[in-house]
Amino acid sequence: MITLTRTQLAMLAVPLLALLAVAGSRLSGIGASNGPATAAPLARLDGDVSAAAAAPPLFVHVVGAVHRPGLFRLKDGSRVADAVARAGGPTRRADLSLVNLAAPLADGQQVIVPRRGPTGLAAGGAGTGVGGASGAKVSLAMATVDQLDALPGIGPVTAQKIVDWRASHGPFQSVDDLDDVPGIGPARIEQLRDLVTP
Repeated sequence: MITLTRTQLAMLAVPLLALLAVAGSRLSGIGASNGPATAAPLARLDGDVSAAAAAPPLFVHVVGAVHRPGLFRLKDGSRVADAVARAGGPTRRADLSLVNLAAPLADGQQVIVPRRGPTGLAAGGAGTGVGGASGAKVSLAMATVDQLDALPGIGPVTAQKIVDWRASHGPFQSVDDLDDVPGIGPARIEQLRDLVTP
């Protein structure tokens, strides 16, 4: 029979107690043993969260000739076509020839889908000339370069500047916003005030 001294028993007991502690912690964590398995997805989720934080969503207001006008949340990099689709798509009376569906969206932008007038022309005086038979004003929000070029004192270069300003800053809130367009001053705005509408 082997007899052990107290020192030998203590030397055997320390590793045995350490082994029991490790086994006990493993056994007590069986219900939560998914911890290591979920570590990889959490790392991927952290990557997705940082990517999402780098590209916040866009909020875009779609109005006009769409089935469900309203405020929509879109992902960064979306185009005007995506916003129109989220609004239920264009109605039968929509005039998509006046909308650049490929334009990128910016947060807070308003997308206006104009309606065709009763004669099949775009609302806002398209084809009627300035102060035409209908006396309709030209809409700064929807007018094409040709329509703006027909206004007194506005040539093709300035008409293009108006369209470019609208594309980068959103729709005109008032006729006075024309003052922000290079080449248009207060005198020209007063000349246009009765001929255009925001």
